[in-house]
Amino acid sequence: MIWKEMEDYVRIFDTTLRDGEQCPGAAMSEDEKVEIAGHLARMKVDIIEAGFPVSSPVQFKAVERIAREIEGPTICGLARALRPDLEAARDALKPAKSKRIHTFIASSPIHMKHKLGKSPSEVLEMARIAVRMAKDFVPDVEFSPEDATRSEWEFLRELVEAVIEEGATTINIPDTVGYTTPQEYMDLFRFLKTKVKGADKVIFSAHCHNDLGLAVANSLATVLAGGRQIECTINGIGERAGNTAMEEVVMALKTRKDTFGVETKIDSTLITRGSHLVKTITGMVVQPNKAIVGANAFAHESGIHQDGVIKNRQTYEIMTPESVGLKSNRMVLGRHSGRAGFKDRIIRMGFDPKPEEIDNAYNRFLEIADKKKEVFDEDIAALFQSEISRSQVDETYKLISFEQNTGSDKAPYAKVNLQSKGETKVGEAKGDGPVDSIFKAISSVTGLSPLLSRLVISPVTEGTDAMAEASVTLEDGERRVVGKGDSTDIIEACAKAYINALNRL
Repeated sequence: MIWKEMEDYVRIFDTTLRDGEQCPGAAMSEDEKVEIAGHLARMKVDIIEAGFPVSSPVQFKAVERIAREIEGPTICGLARALRPDLEAARDALKPAKSKRIHTFIASSPIHMKHKLGKSPSEVLEMARIAVRMAKDFVPDVEFSPEDATRSEWEFLRELVEAVIEEGATTINIPDTVGYTTPQEYMDLFRFLKTKVKGADKVIFSAHCHNDLGLAVANSLATVLAGGRQIECTINGIGERAGNTAMEEVVMALKTRKDTFGVETKIDSTLITRGSHLVKTITGMVVQPNKAIVGANAFAHESGIHQDGVIKNRQTYEIMTPESVGLKSNRMVLGRHSGRAGFKDRIIRMGFDPKPEEIDNAYNRFLEIADKKKEVFDEDIAALFQSEISRSQVDETYKLISFEQNTGSDKAPYAKVNLQSKGETKVGEAKGDGPVDSIFKAISSVTGLSPLLSRLVISPVTEGTDAMAEASVTLEDGERRVVGKGDSTDIIEACAKAYINALNRL
């Protein structure tokens, strides 16, 4: 099957590593970007927008590594309509077997006047030059008129026509500020596809932001208008209210093929794994009622719903948990579960475990099972992902035990026992709160006191005995690292995350 030649085929352009990373607090390390890119390739994403090469040496190197190491998808780099940007994208993408340069320039009156200080004619000429230059570098060029949905339609038509003449192969029409509505967006796509000369030679793409909660609806509307590429991110992460959520678009097209009449080549059984991977790396919490990947997406509590599902799952489930990579809803393991059963569950959840990872994760599982009434798939995924993360970092410091003392009339106090190079070292400190005191106690042992720029604590499942995940972002000069930790004890989860981050430093 030649996907690219099929009219009923929608390409999935994933920008988790570029637009998604621009979300405050979601910065990823080079290794983390490569790890996510590898999973996107396994999901059979068509295009991975790996980053914005000119923006920093770290961005450039990450795009270059992804271009070299990831096979399957087209690897894309973003560039403004400027020579240095385009040259940086060209150089970073050199190792890729299939590559694309995505160049853009603002096209709305408010952006051209207040951001660019350019006239429409100047913007038109800059777009022509940029696409012509990009086309000299790579055969696959995508062009975006930024803030397209607030642009004047006739100017947009002229601009799109011009860049098609210069060799653009994909025309992306971004709803940069999440302003449009499904009907307006559909009308705009139909206008461009019928009025632009050469429109039949290119793919039209949608890139939506979620400021009004319409990103997915708007993206799907363009499919009905002939759009054949959707730009999206895992979990919908992105600037402000986020981007179109890839998992929602993919499952909507799959579940409602009767309405849309198209398909993607995404392996949807890897959706849940990808969601958890991005959540773990970025520390961006997924709300429990989030469509497709939220903890409650396949949960049934109402007696009426439970009765219906038992009799026939389709009474209240329009898609199966298995279709997105879950074995079922709320599968429970307990303290009496054996290693074989635990390993089977891990494999069924889509992980490819190494023997040592299984051993370490199983020992953690037994600790949690002794503390919790029920251990859910979400708990298992969290602890196993945590073990994978820890195995990728040299453990200079390891938490052995800790003590915490706090109250309404006393300063919080913490004492920690850390293992380092075979020795046990003790640290203690007072702080402004329980978490602050334990961080200071850890720092008293390590001698490291980087800037703590972000701390996120989120429950993995529901209940007072829920396992907590902590994400700590530390900055030391130009370096920025994210540490992860989990435990049924919130303070312990924070301590583990802080130590994991220090080990990365």
